[in-house]
Amino acid sequence: MTIRDVAARAGVSVATVSKVINERYGVSAATLARVRAVIEELGYEASLVAQSLRNHRTNVIGILVADLEPFSTELLKGAADAIRGSGFELVVYSAGGRTGDPVGWEKRYLSRLSGTLVDGAVLVTPTVSLEVVPGTPVVAVDPHTGPSHLPTIDSDNLRGAQLATEHLLDLGHRRIAFLAGRPDLQSAELRKTGYLRALTGAGIAPDDDLIRIGAYDPEVSAASAHALLTGPDRPTAVFAANDISAIATVGAARDLGLSVPDDLSVVGFDNVPESALCSPPLTTVNQPIREMGHRAIAMLIALINGDEVGHTHVTLDTGLVVRRSTRALT
Repeated sequence: MTIRDVAARAGVSVATVSKVINERYGVSAATLARVRAVIEELGYEASLVAQSLRNHRTNVIGILVADLEPFSTELLKGAADAIRGSGFELVVYSAGGRTGDPVGWEKRYLSRLSGTLVDGAVLVTPTVSLEVVPGTPVVAVDPHTGPSHLPTIDSDNLRGAQLATEHLLDLGHRRIAFLAGRPDLQSAELRKTGYLRALTGAGIAPDDDLIRIGAYDPEVSAASAHALLTGPDRPTAVFAANDISAIATVGAARDLGLSVPDDLSVVGFDNVPESALCSPPLTTVNQPIREMGHRAIAMLIALINGDEVGHTHVTLDTGLVVRRSTRALT
């Protein structure tokens, strides 16, 4: 279905249909109603690329994610809330985990979308530091560790990690292992720093043998947890840098015949829905993921519209959620 089909059915020129679509002046009320009725009848949709070439706007926002896993899924719910009534539409661009080279995927996808398909983009957990793309406003959620002038939304990862570790210390644990996240992300480094600060604040020297990479990946985390739990002096507790790694740790403990929390206390980070549904329900650090998505979209729309944004680096509070995967050391 093309714009010419609409014009022929309505008995008007292509230029008139274009004016109706783009809400321009110079069309009578009767003609406007007739053309809109034909558009509805035929199910015509104007090409986003054609619209962008004419108007330099598509009213579409892109969200770029490497994969649709629990964190990004929760963030998308917040983004969907923010987009309602804004006049913008939302398109999610995911590599489905198949990014080829896992580093720099967002540059490739942003180059495909920017300029003609989207007016701006939200990058979720980018793998590289990006400068502002000319003509395309970009907001990063959970940014890369490298220097960047991009507007960002994140949570207080340092404080959250301290709360998680201090909770285990308060329960009497002293051999507390840490499953680190992706070393390229600022969040992962801050969570590691929070863990280390809590230990040293309690007078405990950190043990490098108790720190393993989980990479926010269930398979990597399960292998690291297995190695920790089969060592000569296994930890009594594990703080994992995200819930998926924590759930993998619970599974590894179960495979080894260990009970959580009787033999091992486990704490995660994120508070994704899966954390409350696993067995036992997971003690974790809540970060407001949906609000992060909501705030990222709101900031991006303001940037696109040229509005005053105020703070372009927003950090939201975190807090501890105690469930049944931790207990006092006896």
